[in-house]
Amino acid sequence: MAADPSPKPRKADAERGAKTSRSPWREQAESYFIHHRKVARDSAVRMWRTPVASLMTWTVMGVALALPVALLLLLASLQGVSAGWESSARVTAYMKMSASLEQTQALAGEIGGDGRVAELELIDRDRALAEFRASSGLDDALDYLEENPLPHTLLVTPEESARSADGVAALVTFIEGMEGVERVQVDLGWLQRLNAMTDLLARAVWALAILLAAAVVLVIGNTVRLSIESRRDEILVAKLVGGTDSFVRRPFLYTGAWFGLGGGAVALILLQLSLWWLSGPVERLAGLYRSDFSLNGLSFDGAFALIIVAMLLGWLGAWVAVKRHLDDIEPGEIAGG
Repeated sequence: MAADPSPKPRKADAERGAKTSRSPWREQAESYFIHHRKVARDSAVRMWRTPVASLMTWTVMGVALALPVALLLLLASLQGVSAGWESSARVTAYMKMSASLEQTQALAGEIGGDGRVAELELIDRDRALAEFRASSGLDDALDYLEENPLPHTLLVTPEESARSADGVAALVTFIEGMEGVERVQVDLGWLQRLNAMTDLLARAVWALAILLAAAVVLVIGNTVRLSIESRRDEILVAKLVGGTDSFVRRPFLYTGAWFGLGGGAVALILLQLSLWWLSGPVERLAGLYRSDFSLNGLSFDGAFALIIVAMLLGWLGAWVAVKRHLDDIEPGEIAGG
């Protein structure tokens, strides 16, 4: 009995039916992404054809982006060091000369019971004089004293949650209000002034960053404007054959994004070179002051964020230029010419 030849045609018909049954939106999406990939590649190729001009634009963008980022990293390093100094803040309470040791011990128990106090140490008058005698080298002079001139002292270490300028100030106010306390000392005034200065500098750096970001947008906009003028005939032809504004705009937006990518890469290179150049002198200076201060570079997330911001600025500059100049190019120019 002869075999039925119908399965093969049926299979071919099924395959054709599967191809033709694909939803139109899927085909449109594939065509959309293919066109975007082609335009992005062509925009990159056009930039590589003018390496000198592209490198100059990347350098301008890199300098404009690296300057505020470097200042922000410096401020972050300073704030980290000041936070370490705040965490080591210790309050010293000097008792009145008339306060007895028993009264001081009772007061120490009351202060130590406060939730903001992590540790408390009592230094009585005799121990304070012995330590001063050992550290000062004035044994002979101290022998002529008729009585001990030093008071009982309480060394108070705040809890972790209270180791800030406001927290320590509140603890100082609490201790000063206790009976028998002559004076409370904590050297946080200069630290508060440093924090105020860093806050002011942070605002100034953000203002500078906004101004430089605007400058980057203008630089990219001017570069893209020149590109639009050089491709004026190409744009006119595209509009004549029915090209939409988004179709005509797309290559220039990718050009702006590529400029942003290159500018971000240059900014990262400049930051790393500056960090390498300054790290040695900064470490030597910090060593002279016995400080652990060091310059911190960008993390991977920070570098990625810088690249994304640079590309967004480049895209924004290109969009502004295209929006401004593309409407001035109309197909009627050809007929008029």
